[in-house]
Amino acid sequence: MPYRVKAGPPRNPIWPTSLSPARPEHDLGNGAEYQTLGFLNSDLSGRSATSVELTQCRFHGVDLSGTTLDRAVFTDCVFDTSNLANLRADKSSLIRVELSALRMTGFHWTGGLLHDVRFMGSRLDLSVFRCTDCTRVLFERCNLTGADFANADLGGAQFLDCDLSGAQFSHARMEGTRFTRCTLVDIGGVTSWHGAIVRSQDIVALSYTLAAALGITIADDD
Repeated sequence: MPYRVKAGPPRNPIWPTSLSPARPEHDLGNGAEYQTLGFLNSDLSGRSATSVELTQCRFHGVDLSGTTLDRAVFTDCVFDTSNLANLRADKSSLIRVELSALRMTGFHWTGGLLHDVRFMGSRLDLSVFRCTDCTRVLFERCNLTGADFANADLGGAQFLDCDLSGAQFSHARMEGTRFTRCTLVDIGGVTSWHGAIVRSQDIVALSYTLAAALGITIADDD
């Protein structure tokens, strides 16, 4: 069965030898299926579509802000220097996808799948990944302040050099989740962190949040 191993580095997208330029008719309508297309500086904002499937496509300088997707599937795709702010996707999948240098404030990916996915150098503050299943997913150098991972399966996720201040992890499954050189201040749902792996240098801020969640008062003797 595919994706049995949840942890580890994400697999790279399987890339075609060439891409065809996307044309105006390549829009995000219901049931749209596109393959080996390059979307360059395209405006795809404010769309609403169900069952979109895109395979081996590149999105560069694309505006997808405010778009709503249901049961969409992106396979072997690359997103860079694009705007995905307030994009909302429900029961959707990213499979072997790279996303870098993106504006993704308020990005919603709920009840979906992330398999072999890299988020790099992107602004993901106030993003929502509730009830999402992560397998070999890397968040690197991302602003994840106020992000919501409630009820997500993060056993296959790694966070590297990320700001997770105020992020929410209530009822998340985190056996094997790794945090390296991350800002872990005011974390919500910290009691769900059973099995997570945290670098010793990062544990101090997290320990205060954990103590507060357990009703422990930290006091220095006078």
